[in-house]
Amino acid sequence: MSSPSRARAHPPHSVGYNLAAIGALVALAAIALAYGIDAAGRNASRPAHTVEDATTLTRTIGGRDLDIPLGWFRYAEQRVEGFAKQIDLQLSLPLGTDKANVVVDVTLLPRSRVRSSASLLDGVYLHSFGEAQFDGPPGLIGKPLTGDGGFAGETVWYDAISADPFVAKCAPAVADGASPRCLRTVYLGPGLAAVYAFSADALANWKSFDPEMQALLARIGV
Repeated sequence: MSSPSRARAHPPHSVGYNLAAIGALVALAAIALAYGIDAAGRNASRPAHTVEDATTLTRTIGGRDLDIPLGWFRYAEQRVEGFAKQIDLQLSLPLGTDKANVVVDVTLLPRSRVRSSASLLDGVYLHSFGEAQFDGPPGLIGKPLTGDGGFAGETVWYDAISADPFVAKCAPAVADGASPRCLRTVYLGPGLAAVYAFSADALANWKSFDPEMQALLARIGV
């Protein structure tokens, strides 16, 4: 008599066993997917950190060593260590309408190279004021400049009741729908000054402009 066939010696798995195995695999896949979604959610909730945010360079200007994040530099060629005659930064601060962020171009210079906007108010701008006066942000007076000093079409906005007034000189918008651009120069203690270039939209929050800027620049050692 012939021996039983190999198929009969190893009977196939039952349908129930196969269904149970498939169910177990599906359950494991579901658990793995759940862990993956949870991890992705945790990662998405974390703030994004880039190399530029974490890495700083030390630049020396006006007798001060400043530790500046790479992402703050306006120009790539200034991303080097060592002494500098001028440092150009680009920062974003909540100074616009409804605290919207406004980009401010910041140029750091030795104090001896510039005059502050407050000193220019009495020494230069006052002698070029036109007769008109503009309404603007509460607390600021707007005076047009005549063409005698090369300022034709520009407006000076200033706080008239402060001993150390906020002063900004603004040029007309260069395109339809754009905001005028303003310049403000301040002294940052001994040896250092800053020139701020920004949209006139930030004038609405002029009282918080300097405190916001000082708090941000303090992070780099100013």
